Amino acid sequence: MARIGVVGAGYVGLTTAACFARLGHEVVCADVEPAKVEALSRAEVGAHEPGLPELVGEGVRGKRLRFVLGNDEALSGVDFVFVCVPTPTGADGAADLVAVHAVLREARDAVRPGCVVVLKSTVPPGTAERVAGVLGRADVGVVSNPEFLREGHAVDDFLRPQRVVVGAAGSSGEEAARRVVGLYEGTGAPAVITGSTSAELVKYASNCFLAMKLSYVNSLAELCERVGADIADVTEGMSLDDRIGAAFLEPGPGWGGSCFPKDTRALLSAAEDARVDFPLLRATIGTNGHQARRVVDLVRSAVGPLRGARLGLLGLTFKAGTDDLRDSPALAVAALLAEEGARLVGYDPCVGRDCGPVRVLTSAEEVARDADGLLVLTEWPEFAELDWPALAGVVRRRVIVDTRNLLPVDKVVEAGFHLVTLGRRAAA
Repeated sequence: MARIGVVGAGYVGLTTAACFARLGHEVVCADVEPAKVEALSRAEVGAHEPGLPELVGEGVRGKRLRFVLGNDEALSGVDFVFVCVPTPTGADGAADLVAVHAVLREARDAVRPGCVVVLKSTVPPGTAERVAGVLGRADVGVVSNPEFLREGHAVDDFLRPQRVVVGAAGSSGEEAARRVVGLYEGTGAPAVITGSTSAELVKYASNCFLAMKLSYVNSLAELCERVGADIADVTEGMSLDDRIGAAFLEPGPGWGGSCFPKDTRALLSAAEDARVDFPLLRATIGTNGHQARRVVDLVRSAVGPLRGARLGLLGLTFKAGTDDLRDSPALAVAALLAEEGARLVGYDPCVGRDCGPVRVLTSAEEVARDADGLLVLTEWPEFAELDWPALAGVVRRRVIVDTRNLLPVDKVVEAGFHLVTLGRRAAA
């Protein structure tokens, strides 16, 4: 059993702390927000993440997990310090490391000899090496250990990961890296031990590659519409090639969330700093920006003039299984619709407050009432199970734009709706 300090009780930090406690370690998790620390100490988790509230409660009751205000206890008297603070996009597109540097300044005098400082936050290539120099402690190891947590699946991704990547920084880094790998014993995951710069790049490279697949399939869906092909058939044929696979080949209104927008911009910024031209990544970002405008074009074609039209939005979070609205493509579409004068109402199982121009209601049925058109913007499974004949009786116009290709085509069309999808042959 190791003593672990986690700095930051956000999405990554809280998952890291709770899961290490489940693996049998003694964990203290620090944050700067008093209300959050008090709530977590009572095992009250505000974030919507399946399995995480139960895991936090288990750790708190078993006294393997504590939450504290301020970083002192998470830095002193522990064997490992996991830095899990935000690294948002700066004005120049690069990751903002202000919070990381603040923690390292505290750690310089607080951590005990033999401690390992682990950068869990997503940081640009070369950060751990620079941090090791700034820390100036030959008796303290520094490693990079990027996270690969999917929102909605974070607990499973941590406890049953596909891989554990640990990058060693400095002269004593390799031994420190092996100690960090040991913390994950019991997960059964293969470990990749490499240099810290390579480990940091693995994180960016992985997310940006997935973003490229999404931008690629969205462009492919648009081409299917123009030439009369069906994107479902095309992607099925592609996915059977094991070099390609089926993941991230579903068209949609664009990609968003806390990682892809930030990481694509940060990797592009790092490439520019290194004087490497990366047109593929630039096009990936540009294609994603185009996608929201393309959805609005489809709505306009289906509904007609948007000024004054009442549109019902089904789904507001950036993807199903989370309450995260950060860089949500649904909200990007909503903003463009509002600019054209549409009146917007919306429903999302995890959103209970108005979002910008969207007045949030409590059910899909309320959203449908008197609507001139419905848009499916998030792939919540419950939307596929709605009572379409009943909804057909309350809308003003029977028009649906399904940007997730989620709905059962036969049932929707049978209910009298005109259904517009992405890259599919016309349904009605």
